[in-house]
Amino acid sequence: MNSKKTLIVSHAPFWHDGSGIPERSYHTMIAALPAACVGIAYYGAPALGVISLAMASAILWELLLNYASKRPITVGNGNAALIGLLIAMVLPASAPWWLVLIGTFLAIVIGMQIFGGIGANPFNPVALAIAILMVSYKNHLDFDAALVNFSLDFPSTTDPLAALKAFGPAAVENLNPIDLLMGRQVGGLGSSCGLAIAIGGIYLILRGIIRWEISIAFIVGVFISAMLFNMSDPVRYAPPAFHLLTGYTLIGAFFLATESSSSPVNFIPMLVYGALGGVMTVLIRNIGAYVDGVIFAILLINLINPLVDKIRPKAIGKVA
Repeated sequence: MNSKKTLIVSHAPFWHDGSGIPERSYHTMIAALPAACVGIAYYGAPALGVISLAMASAILWELLLNYASKRPITVGNGNAALIGLLIAMVLPASAPWWLVLIGTFLAIVIGMQIFGGIGANPFNPVALAIAILMVSYKNHLDFDAALVNFSLDFPSTTDPLAALKAFGPAAVENLNPIDLLMGRQVGGLGSSCGLAIAIGGIYLILRGIIRWEISIAFIVGVFISAMLFNMSDPVRYAPPAFHLLTGYTLIGAFFLATESSSSPVNFIPMLVYGALGGVMTVLIRNIGAYVDGVIFAILLINLINPLVDKIRPKAIGKVA
């Protein structure tokens, strides 16, 4: 009797373009550097300390886990350093050392290695770690409380999203969009300067490191949903430009939602995935309990990614 063997192949796409994990990691870090440098310029040595500790501890956690599990040493591919950098960028510059260590531990061990390492994680490790920190250590992720001792030459020394949540659009109507774009707002040390983040995102798109569909769809989702809310009640809901330029919106669109292991690979699914993330961001901000909805929105679309990625156009000529 002839034995039949099943051909087992990996998930599409199958065409290898010659790039690898180190190239992706190092180019993404290069893209994130402008926003990180703006944070250092605004917040000084504390911001540099948070970035250094986050990157070093992320590498250390992965190295220790490699030794403990007797796996090949993978820290040279830059992925752990990238995760540490992104975590630092969304934290306040005043983040205590133990919070940074917990964040990188959660991202490396719980968010990635526990699922089998790079490429096996169903959730973005950075988003998962920050979400746990937001729930567990709320006061340390409250930018108004965390940055109260900093002398900041900003138009407002209050987190714009927190002011919006507490007092409505009237509290933020005097904020200049140019100031917000240049990062002159209270927020994460590397996630507030929209211009620097956008430059980094465009660099990644041009290099082919990320796909434009997810980022653009995410931004469009935020813009349209915020515009509809604003049109329905301008007194209660802020205009779309405000939502685009505050909080984690742009770092989420270019650096978090586009993480390869937890995002779709096909054209239509990427558009749906990104747009849903943008819509969920505004829904959480406007009618949810949290000030910024980007982190939770990304985890939600990570969760539905396997379902969304099954969307396929019907093949021409296919027999039903």
